[in-house]
Amino acid sequence: MTPARFLLPLLALALPALAAPLAAQESSIRLGGEIPSEVDIVYERGLAYLARTQSEDGTWRSRSEHGITGICLMAFLASGEDPNYGAHRHHIKGALRALIAGQERDTGYLPNSMYHHGFAMLALAEAYGAVDEAALWDGTESAGTRQSIAETLEKAIALAVTAQKANRWGGWRYSPTATDADTSVTGCVLMGLLACRNAGLSVPDETIENAIVYMQRNTASSGFVAYSGGIGGGGESMARSAVATLVYSVGHKRDTGEFRSALGHISERLEHKETAHTHYFYYYMAQALFQGHPEAWDRWNRTHAAMLAEQQAPDGSFPGSYGEAYGTAMSLLSLALNYRFLPIYERF
Repeated sequence: MTPARFLLPLLALALPALAAPLAAQESSIRLGGEIPSEVDIVYERGLAYLARTQSEDGTWRSRSEHGITGICLMAFLASGEDPNYGAHRHHIKGALRALIAGQERDTGYLPNSMYHHGFAMLALAEAYGAVDEAALWDGTESAGTRQSIAETLEKAIALAVTAQKANRWGGWRYSPTATDADTSVTGCVLMGLLACRNAGLSVPDETIENAIVYMQRNTASSGFVAYSGGIGGGGESMARSAVATLVYSVGHKRDTGEFRSALGHISERLEHKETAHTHYFYYYMAQALFQGHPEAWDRWNRTHAAMLAEQQAPDGSFPGSYGEAYGTAMSLLSLALNYRFLPIYERF
């Protein structure tokens, strides 16, 4: 037995050896070291704003715009907020109840467009498995409102699969009955489906592959991604190139020329300033760089965090093209990769 007087010297010798692997692991996870100092402050103020502005029915902005509620829900989950015991558990549960109750039971649609369907599906998939559903409902809801997250997602997946089968391009557009497609909506719905698959739910491989092929047809060798039409890649949009980079990464298509082209296009333009739909761009640029080029993400992330710290309003909000809740949640999610809590924010 080691005498007590020898324990401290032995521990002193052992601690550096123990600390070295931990430090190396932290460095490899963070890929750039510590979180920028602005991130926590911006995030806490932004969540406080979202908490204050959530409606009594659990939504933000409008009960018919489930994608915005989904984005706000993800902003809470993405910082590691405990959905069952944390300070914002009531906001998280309220948003989940709103999404589940708002689904069209007969079709599985999460209205009011396939954008909203895709973002709502993504949010529900990220909450699936993390939320204690036994405590989700409080007994005040109307009859027929209750439904599990899994059942809600299964219906949402079926709606997306059916909509794609009726679409001649193999993608999606605004309506579930649309026969045309665009890369923006397709990327949104595809990320929702990929999140469902990653959560262990059944998503047909054919649905994923057809959507990725549609994205590939629209990606040019320059890295430009066309908006619609199914062929080419003309017309520059950093946001669409970021969407394509992300779906190729999460969809395990890193070995394709389209992935390399789209990633090269965005990683060579880290100083780009988007003038239209800026928060949409922030959201996808952060994820695309994080998945495809970690070192470029680290550089972009530091600059981006400082910029958002300057732009945030005194009440914690960010103005957005679809209102402050949207602008705030999308801004926070563009920083949330610093925390690595959402399953979809893991590197694939």
